[in-house]
Amino acid sequence: MRLDGKAAVALAAVALVATSLAGSASLASDRAGAAPPACSPDTTVKTDDGPVCGIAGPDVRSWEGIRFGAPPVGDLRWAPPKRPAKWTEPFAATAPGNACPQLAGLGPGSETEDCLNLNVRAPANPGHGKLPVMVQLHGGGFLILQAQNASRLVTEGRVISVEVNYRLGIFGFLAHQAFGAHAGDYGLQDQQAALRWVQRNIAKFGGDPHNVTIYGASAGGSSVCDHTVSPTAAGLFQRGISQNGEYNSLLGNDVQWQPQDCKADLPDEEQAQQAGARFAKALGCQDNAGACLRKAPVSALLKQAGNGMSPDSGTIAPIVNGTTLTMSPGEAFAKGRVNKVALMHGVARDEVQLPPASTPEDYRTLVAQQYGEHAKEVSQVYPLKRFPKPAPFLAFRTIVADSNSVCPALLNDERLSRHIPVFAYEMDDTDVPPAFFLDRTKPNGAYHVAEGMLLTPPPGVELNPNQKVLSDQLVAQWTGFARTGNPTVDGTPHWEPFTESNPVVMSLNAAGDSQLTTEIPRQHHCNGLWNPLAPFAQQR
Repeated sequence: MRLDGKAAVALAAVALVATSLAGSASLASDRAGAAPPACSPDTTVKTDDGPVCGIAGPDVRSWEGIRFGAPPVGDLRWAPPKRPAKWTEPFAATAPGNACPQLAGLGPGSETEDCLNLNVRAPANPGHGKLPVMVQLHGGGFLILQAQNASRLVTEGRVISVEVNYRLGIFGFLAHQAFGAHAGDYGLQDQQAALRWVQRNIAKFGGDPHNVTIYGASAGGSSVCDHTVSPTAAGLFQRGISQNGEYNSLLGNDVQWQPQDCKADLPDEEQAQQAGARFAKALGCQDNAGACLRKAPVSALLKQAGNGMSPDSGTIAPIVNGTTLTMSPGEAFAKGRVNKVALMHGVARDEVQLPPASTPEDYRTLVAQQYGEHAKEVSQVYPLKRFPKPAPFLAFRTIVADSNSVCPALLNDERLSRHIPVFAYEMDDTDVPPAFFLDRTKPNGAYHVAEGMLLTPPPGVELNPNQKVLSDQLVAQWTGFARTGNPTVDGTPHWEPFTESNPVVMSLNAAGDSQLTTEIPRQHHCNGLWNPLAPFAQQR
């Protein structure tokens, strides 16, 4: 993988961002290695594939690494997921399953393709009745990471947690003519296979299969958008929570992510197959390409794909393949081609997925690179002289967040609200403990995935009293929405749905200061500057 210096720095930074999403997640563990811990008594559950047993803790009963799909190897590499072979003896679901293949240094570094597994967690004392189910789709740019432990939602919100591992990068999304029509999107198909497993089995763990909420941050938030418009996801969930799902560059000048977010104009099937042909050629697989690619070592495939930003990297993120996705999410939102679900949807105020500006010259260069013919107007709306020191850093941070995340998220709220209930939010707390990947000498503001730091604080992170209030509020709102479809619950502020006539957004802030507002579009120059430049703007 060859990256120029700036792209390499950006990728490393984003990898660290994504790693923060893992919170207390364990790194990859190969089930073929050390024997898993013994099961606790009375934890055996008979799934429709075979019995599993887990660990009964004082607060949470957990079953980890349950296989929901056959190993996607051989002819199943780059094929829709298949049900696993049935088993008869109890499977010891007492340790995390394998992470899916991903580059070492950016995540767990797994090369194990037997990775279609999930975790289930339930309260130790579930009480009577079936509990709401929250299915986590992890982030990491569709390239890295694995499911994280969401026990806090289980204990404090009294829900059933399901945490899914799915194929990533080149293994999850490569399209090639040799794979037949509608190739690609295998990672999304894995997520849907996990949701079908939930429909068949979650009642046996105490969950309600008719009350399922999918949620995730970054690529996980983008996944929620994908399933909201996917015809093959209809009926598999009732609610979704998309966190930080708008992050690609507005005009496509990314340095680390292929177009993949909730607003992006995704590659179509023809474009993806052309990219796949270049990828195969680079690997020497022009002849009998399908068989050649399926025999290629995992390490060679990962190396050639890299971060997906070179011309011969193939496709490493969702595409419009004609079946799983029939159009990009933003286009589907605008046209009303959405499944009948309810959504919570939001971003952080100061999201940045691009290298920062350190000097006035950096600022001018980066604005020109990102906004092209619109650069002069952008500079006039965001003049350096209006920003305090460090002005270049703050000005470019603000431009990027407004153009790439905040305004596109609000535009998607507007589009979606015409068809389904939408509860919009913006993360505005600037005092969230800084993730370790951030430069702590810089004013990073309310950064990408900041709310995830409060939902599941990583080990060793101490929250001050103001942050603790917001942290508890988020858990109550997220799980309350999962329970009833309304995030207004006791101990939290009143939250009305976003509508065209009442475009209210919950400004999330510490110390009990969260409140509904209609001011965000004006503050971020959405209507006057950014919305006309958004993908599918003509269909608004």
